[in-house]
Amino acid sequence: MKKVLIIADGILAKHFLERVVSVASDNNEYTIVYYKKKTLSGMAFPENFKIYSFDPTSLEKMTAIMNRDYYQVMIAVGKKIDALGSYKIVRQFDKKVLIYLVDKWGLDIEDKYTRVINSRKIVAFRLTDFVPNTPIFAQNIGLATGEVMDIQVPVGSSYVYRHIGNIEQKKWHIAALYRNNTLLLPKPSLMIQPNDNLLIVGAPDVLQDVYKSIKKELGQFPHPFGSNIYCLIDMKNMNDERIEALLANARLLHEKLNSKKLYIKVINPTYSPMFNNIKNLASNEIDITADYYNFSPENIYIDDVSRLNIGLCVVDKSFFKTNIKTLFKSQTPIFKTGSIKPEKIKRGVVFSGNTDDIEKHSSVIFDISSQLELNVQFYDFDPENERQELAEHFENIAKIYGEQIEIIKNGDKNPIFELKNDDDILQFIPFYESFTKSKIASIFSEDLNHIYFILNDKYQLFLPILE
Repeated sequence: MKKVLIIADGILAKHFLERVVSVASDNNEYTIVYYKKKTLSGMAFPENFKIYSFDPTSLEKMTAIMNRDYYQVMIAVGKKIDALGSYKIVRQFDKKVLIYLVDKWGLDIEDKYTRVINSRKIVAFRLTDFVPNTPIFAQNIGLATGEVMDIQVPVGSSYVYRHIGNIEQKKWHIAALYRNNTLLLPKPSLMIQPNDNLLIVGAPDVLQDVYKSIKKELGQFPHPFGSNIYCLIDMKNMNDERIEALLANARLLHEKLNSKKLYIKVINPTYSPMFNNIKNLASNEIDITADYYNFSPENIYIDDVSRLNIGLCVVDKSFFKTNIKTLFKSQTPIFKTGSIKPEKIKRGVVFSGNTDDIEKHSSVIFDISSQLELNVQFYDFDPENERQELAEHFENIAKIYGEQIEIIKNGDKNPIFELKNDDDILQFIPFYESFTKSKIASIFSEDLNHIYFILNDKYQLFLPILE
C-alpha cells in the first residue's frame, strides 16, 4: 500500500480533496494535514484517510507524522510562506521523496525530486482551448507534451469527405472521431465530415503540421507525407546537364510548395566546378551533404526519407527507371522531371482509373495544382461508362476548395495519344507496386495510369499506393 501525504489549505485544496476522495484507490493510504476548517467542510473520508489539523510549517508538529515512509507528498496551500515552509520541513525529513507543489507565485525551486505545478500556466493553457482556431492538447494523459491533440475539421478543409483509410498517416494516427457528441472508432471506410472532431496522436512537431493542414484549405503539400523535399545527386552517373536540370526543379518546387527544407544529398562526389556549385547552394533552407562511403542510392534512400521527414522526392526519368523499386519502397510522392523547364508547366492532368486509388489523392492533387498554379484536367476515359462517380467526385472536391477543373470525356478515344505532343503537363499517377515489374502486361490495361511510361518525357508525379 502506497502512503501519500497531502498538505492542504484553501479553496483550491478543498476542490482537490473532493476530487481525490471521489477517485481514491483502496490501495493507497492518505494522510491529510490541514489548518482551516473550511478546507474540509462538508466532506466525508473513507477509512484509508487519516486527518490531522495543525500548522504544517511547525517542525515540532510535523515530526509526529513524518516518521512514515511516504511514496509522495502533495502540497496545495493558499500562501507562499506556507508552501515554502511546508516544502522545507518535508525535505528535512526525507531528501528524496517525490513532492508535487502547487505554485501560484512563481517559485524558484531547483530540486530533481520536486515537481512544481504552475497553476497560472495551467489556467492560461486551459483558457486557450476555447480560443477559435487553436489546437487543443491533452493535459493530463501521456507525456502532456502535445502528443495528443483534438482538432475540429472545418468545412473547407482538405480532409473533408475523405475516407480515413485514404489519408497518409506517417508518425501520427487518427485515434478517434467525434460526430454530434458521439464517439466513432476509426476504420478505413469511415468518411470525415465537416465539423467532425479528430483525436490524433503522434510526435508533437508532426501534430502541429497536421493541425495546420487540417485547418487550412490548400497549400499544405508535401504534408501529410512529410515536411521536406529530397533530391539525390549521383555525380558518377549524372552529367552536369542532368544535375543542373534536377537542381533547378528541386529548388523551384521548394520555393513554390510548402516545404520547410530542401535536402540535397550528393553521392560519388567528384572535385569539380559542379560540386562547388552544389555546395554554394547551402543556406538555412537548403541542406547539402556529401556521402563518401555509400555508392548506391538504395543504400541510403529509404533511411534518408524516413529520418529527414521527407514528403517529396525529386528525380529525373533515368534515375526513376533505374531505381524504381527503391523509390516505391520509400512510400513517398516522387516528382519525375520532364524535358522542358519546370516554369512552363501549365496543366495538371489526371486519368480516370481505379476509383478508390484516385480518390485517395484527389485533395493532394488539388493542393499541388493550387500551389504550382496549374489548371486541373480530368480525362474521363471510360469506354464502358462505368465510372461516372469518379468525375463527379473531382467536381465536388473542386467546388469545396473553390478551384476550377475541366472534365474531358473522351469516350473510347485514348487521351494519352492526344497528350503525347504536349509538354506543358504534370501527370498525377497512383504509384503501384506493379510498376516495378514487367511493363508487358501493362500495355493491355484499361487503366491509363498503368501505361504511364508512354508519357515518359513529361513531368509526372507518382503518389504512393499500397497494393
